Amino acid sequence: MIIDTHCHLDDPRFDEDLDAVIARAKEHGVRGFLIPGADPRTLEKARRIAHTYDEVFYAAGVHPYDIDEYDEALLTEHLQDEKCIAVGECGLDYYRLPENESQKHEEIAEQKRIFGMQIELAKRVGKPLIVHIRDASADSMQMLLDHGAGEVGGVLHCYNADEQLLKMADHGFYFGIGGVVTFKNAKKLPHVLPKIPKDRLVVETDAPYLTPHPYRGKRNEPWYTVFIVEKIADILKMPATDVEMLTTENAKRLFKPFATLQMV
Repeated sequence: MIIDTHCHLDDPRFDEDLDAVIARAKEHGVRGFLIPGADPRTLEKARRIAHTYDEVFYAAGVHPYDIDEYDEALLTEHLQDEKCIAVGECGLDYYRLPENESQKHEEIAEQKRIFGMQIELAKRVGKPLIVHIRDASADSMQMLLDHGAGEVGGVLHCYNADEQLLKMADHGFYFGIGGVVTFKNAKKLPHVLPKIPKDRLVVETDAPYLTPHPYRGKRNEPWYTVFIVEKIADILKMPATDVEMLTTENAKRLFKPFATLQMV
């Protein structure tokens, strides 16, 4: 029993075989799927998929690369849908900042503004956050704390093994562990993973991206969570079945509608 807490099933790479992708995942024990809303232009597609499959839910938000598309009225409308269970993915990403210092400061300020608005939106609707952080750990953490994001909690998507972020476990946040943990050149995440409270771990693929070993180079899909679970189990010296049970219960606690599914 596994819940993939972050899979972009609305990506065009799944258009031709989504039924088969979901069927394969279910054959391998995946019982729940969460599509992170990152771009308002594709939210209607995510909603349609979520309403087609009982096991699929979606979120509504704006990725830091798409902040020009921020439309709070549209997000709010989606967040009233019973299948829309989180705000995000949203956050800060400083990986592609302009080289010009003035433009860089403007971009950072705008990312922070839109991120802050989404934290406040999550608090208004009472739904957890899916937080994207890249090269921006200190600023992201400070914003989450300053805006009182612990009121709704959430998940740090694709947790980057930055130890300073571990303190967010005390503020209602979970840590999304994905395919990176299986990479042969991964050093930080296997080292930090045992320091994460076990009741704060959830599994994600970020499909179709970040495909785990041994399928690197191929399109990622939710059934590959089994390799992530196996690697977590190896690092934590636990049975894989215990990791499945643990991360499933954590996901159900964070994203409560998953608790209504028949996990058999």
